[in-house]
Amino acid sequence: MSNLVAYFSASGVTRKEAEKLADKLGADLYEIKPQNPYTEDDLKWWVEGNRSVAETLDKDFRPAIVNDDAHIEKYDTIYLGFPIWCYVAPRIINTFLEKYDFSNKKIILFATSGGSRWGDTVKELKVSVDPSCIIETSTVNGR
Repeated sequence: MSNLVAYFSASGVTRKEAEKLADKLGADLYEIKPQNPYTEDDLKWWVEGNRSVAETLDKDFRPAIVNDDAHIEKYDTIYLGFPIWCYVAPRIINTFLEKYDFSNKKIILFATSGGSRWGDTVKELKVSVDPSCIIETSTVNGR
């Protein structure tokens, strides 16, 4: 079995880091795509009523994803990348984790951030998958 680098990137920052990691590891690359793509305005967290912030604050929200062909069964280790939004992962990461069976898999998290740290990220992802699967690694400055 091999490694998979799965990632969600709304602005392209996390995509670049995921591509570098996949190249370094010789891993397959998989993009988690939202059914309703995020616009530049959706990412302006400082604007009242902003989509990304509203979704982040709703712990039960699960944005739909358009692809369901990650073939998780082929991999032992999944490197899962995403931006940090308000000290948590975007809820689309919960959608991804709940969509597949990660039994006997290792999920290694990596994140990009313009300044936020992990905060409650790991805790809020563990509700969507067997907590023993998740390993927190590091953040990359996304500025």
